[in-house]
Amino acid sequence: MPRLRLRAAALAASCLAVVAAAQQPDWLVDPAPFAARVERAADGGAVTLTNGLIARRLRVVDDGAGTVAFDDLVAGSSLLRATKPEATLTLDGVEHRLGGFTGQAVRNFLTAAAEAALQPDAAAWRCVGHGPRAVAAPLPWRPRREWLANARSWPPAGVGYALEFTPPVGGPAVTATVVYELYDGVPLLMKRLELRNAGDRPVRIDAFAAELLALVETGSAVGGDPDVGLRDLRALHVETDMAFGGAMQAVADNPCVRFEADPEYGTQVHYERRTPCLLRCAPPIGPGVVVAPGASWQSFRVFELVESSSDRERRGMARRRMYRTVAPWVEENPLIFHVRHADDASVRAAVDQAAAVGFELVIMTFGSGFDAEDDSDANIARIKALVDYAHGKGVALGGYSLLASRSIGADDDVVNPATGKPGGFATFGNSPCLCSAWGQRYFAKLRKVYAATGLDALEHDGSYPGDVCASAAHPGHAGLADSQWRQWEEVRALYRELRGRGVYLNVPDWWFLSGANKTGMGYRETNWSLPREDQLLIERQNVFDGTWNKAVTMGWMFVPLSEYHGGGAAATIEPLDAHRDHYGARFANLLGAGVQACWRGPRLYDTDATRALVQEWTGWFRAHRSILEADVLHGRRPDGRDVDWLLHVDPRGATKALLAVHNPLDVEAVRSLAFDVRFAGIAPGRAIALRDVTPGSGDAPALLVQVQPDGRLLAPVRVPARGFRAYALR
Repeated sequence: MPRLRLRAAALAASCLAVVAAAQQPDWLVDPAPFAARVERAADGGAVTLTNGLIARRLRVVDDGAGTVAFDDLVAGSSLLRATKPEATLTLDGVEHRLGGFTGQAVRNFLTAAAEAALQPDAAAWRCVGHGPRAVAAPLPWRPRREWLANARSWPPAGVGYALEFTPPVGGPAVTATVVYELYDGVPLLMKRLELRNAGDRPVRIDAFAAELLALVETGSAVGGDPDVGLRDLRALHVETDMAFGGAMQAVADNPCVRFEADPEYGTQVHYERRTPCLLRCAPPIGPGVVVAPGASWQSFRVFELVESSSDRERRGMARRRMYRTVAPWVEENPLIFHVRHADDASVRAAVDQAAAVGFELVIMTFGSGFDAEDDSDANIARIKALVDYAHGKGVALGGYSLLASRSIGADDDVVNPATGKPGGFATFGNSPCLCSAWGQRYFAKLRKVYAATGLDALEHDGSYPGDVCASAAHPGHAGLADSQWRQWEEVRALYRELRGRGVYLNVPDWWFLSGANKTGMGYRETNWSLPREDQLLIERQNVFDGTWNKAVTMGWMFVPLSEYHGGGAAATIEPLDAHRDHYGARFANLLGAGVQACWRGPRLYDTDATRALVQEWTGWFRAHRSILEADVLHGRRPDGRDVDWLLHVDPRGATKALLAVHNPLDVEAVRSLAFDVRFAGIAPGRAIALRDVTPGSGDAPALLVQVQPDGRLLAPVRVPARGFRAYALR
């Protein structure tokens, strides 16, 4: 009976914990209650970083240190099943473990009893100190407030903590520090590795792993590929700021993040023991860098986002919140005109038109004749005069530069390790080595041009995709081992510098965590040769699909006003006045979603009527900018068979939500759309004002709509044939 009563008490406590969790605020709606803090155990043997959403516990005892718990406090589950070293380092050919414990026999789970039996790894580097560390800004950020509707703090609010390690007697004269940061209001932790050479001789870092976590497996597969169908359900989303590749997706462009089989996990279900439940964050090659006596070095940063839900929208919202927290510049979202010609007359005309209709940034686009590598005095003077002219009109001016997807020549291109010659292996076929003599000149010229002219934006096409280089003659790297790390450092250094000067960065690769503002939303350029009506629907599909893991401000779309990739008159918007209805529909598609496009052409308007159309849309966007650039919920995907829609939500705003509805049909659509408004901070049972705020709707009367007990709202909408409607909820 006593045992039965204990079980009943435990069950009751568990139920109370579930009820308490259900009643606590949703951090996606109200992050304020979830402030990060450091908790120390009474006996001094453990430190926990927690914000009420996640908790990572570090055991620090007898010169040993390591992670012994990583918990999802929202789901009430553990992510960790076993211990690993906090990091590994290979110095001058010898591998070293930083911290960690031994003595765990069964690696399926880590119980309190098993934890108590752990012993510090006697062969590992010992922990000689630990304590708080301020959250650091890894790069300077000068916000463009005019393009930023929702201000963010920088660096992000939170707490930091550091463990300091030294090698055993006889080891290298090196100190290593593992740094953690936990942020307020989001289940996100950052980790990085620092190294200081305290000796009197150089030390080469051949390899490292900044993170090793023995994670609970996502599923239970006995044979075959143990990861099939489970990759998108992992409880941990991981990225590093060493990201490249060209896929414009976080998972595909993070080569330093690997989920591997754990060779120590002998009691797993999979017969061949290939369950990918060991997280290893390490560069694909190298870094191969040499740290001089007295010098320091830092690894990339690892970001670990705990995703408590399997719901696609919640997981997407969590990732979008992550970027807004640790890369807040992604919310800078100017209206962009791509002018096709960079001669003075064309640029001044483009600036005049942009100023007249409310566009905020003119970019001298690819093929325009703008040359970012021309650092002659004459060109700098010419570009500076154009920048000054644009600024005088209240417009920013930027330019385009192609980086890696081209060939310079045998002396400067990346060298194939298999052949000892350029060609045959690079991501884009050929690529210059960014550490070659050409690369050094290129970055110097770009810096000089942007510093001397005051240009506001860089569209950096074909950014570094991760190509290695086996050359031993390039001045910026020693050989193959350090070629990837050094080239990544070159690009990262440029982006950080420009970010600190307020230069806007359009980069068609995943460089957000290094300072980039925007990448492609995702589209196929040849689709712009299709008939205009087909372009409309595909454009909305691209936006719908592209905003699951990107904030609406993180991805650009593309609108070729003049012919692009063929298609003739049927595919072309020019002449603009002749296709005003279609032109307006493109603004409805994009600005209605809070998404900016690169509007490419010789002009933004050709008649007074076209000018008025553009002014109406940009004015509408500015009036609703805060809610349009907030988060978005996905309604019905566009397919041409019925209305499609998105819902913008902002629980902190005066306008709590904005419903953007498109009707592709040839007849008026009258519908009652159901959506959950709890993400907008609207409580069940409340009455909410629903008002038509579509451009041209005037002062439409509001309709009071009751929110249902389950948090859903049924919104009556009336959308004209092939039309658009926007409804604000206040």
